[in-house]
Amino acid sequence: MRISQRQLNGAVEERILTASQAKQLVAYLSALPDSTPKFDFTHLLYYFGGLVAIGAMTVFMNLGWESFGGAGIVGLCAVYAVTGVLLTNRFAKQGLVVVAGICATFVVTLTPLAIFGIQQTLDIWPGSDSYQDYHRYIQWHWLYMELGTLAVAVILAKIYKYPFLVMPIAVTLWYLSMDLAVMLTGERPAYEVRALVSMYIGLSILGLAFWVDLRTRRLADYAFWLYLFGTIAFWCGLSMHESDSELSKFIYCCINILMMGLGIILVRRVLVIFGALGVCGYIGYLAYDVFSDSWLFPIALTMLGIVIVYVGIMWQKNEHAITDKLREYLPVALRELLANKVM
Repeated sequence: MRISQRQLNGAVEERILTASQAKQLVAYLSALPDSTPKFDFTHLLYYFGGLVAIGAMTVFMNLGWESFGGAGIVGLCAVYAVTGVLLTNRFAKQGLVVVAGICATFVVTLTPLAIFGIQQTLDIWPGSDSYQDYHRYIQWHWLYMELGTLAVAVILAKIYKYPFLVMPIAVTLWYLSMDLAVMLTGERPAYEVRALVSMYIGLSILGLAFWVDLRTRRLADYAFWLYLFGTIAFWCGLSMHESDSELSKFIYCCINILMMGLGIILVRRVLVIFGALGVCGYIGYLAYDVFSDSWLFPIALTMLGIVIVYVGIMWQKNEHAITDKLREYLPVALRELLANKVM
């Protein structure tokens, strides 16, 4: 819950708090460790600088380092990793939790490059690709780098427990889903097979995200990145499926509506956004293909919009009574998760 000065002033005017208590509350909140990411200039600089450094070792890595050879790459990665760990520990002691998490994540992102160097040193690299291609092309032999990255990320996440460390785990799982499709089906897998693999892997990541959400409901938001990349993988795989069946297209719309509902319940905007995109795509299909010559369709769609707005008004009036009644049937862990989300 984020409290603004205007809300505090309103509480004082309503005599819920005294002016002295409001000042004490502000002082207490200001003294707490700055551990929650937020959209302000300081945190923008934190993440921008961190992502630039991470990008230098990943997406924007050029061919220059390969001139050092495999052993040279491993040695340079070791120096960077030790520096990253030292900075992580130093910033953690200073209470700069967000910065410490970024530094720890930087260490994780060095892992695929280090494994690439080890394979080059041992002369067991199975392809002619450069490290640059890791973030551009789908190949089965990236699996070693991905599995190693997952292992290091899990170990560091266990040690430091920073939510941002889940980001490379989520990205690597996404990469892994695409490379598995290549490994299982050959160098040129069918378009439908890749879509199917992406959809099921994304659904698995979403299941993992929900499990993490339940386990960490009283702690920080460790599930954010899993929800993000799980939704992208699932929705893209689902949307890539082509069908001439009207029923399958309607089911696609219903799945997207379900995503929106789950996103609202779990307060996960990424589910709502992608679900809304899917529903809009289906409505566009109806407008341009099915009912292209119907003058009644825009009118019916307008009426549907009005009904949805009316349902929203009625929901706002009865939200607490309905949610309290429904939560009585839920497990305790899920009730606590939803209560924390509402807070």
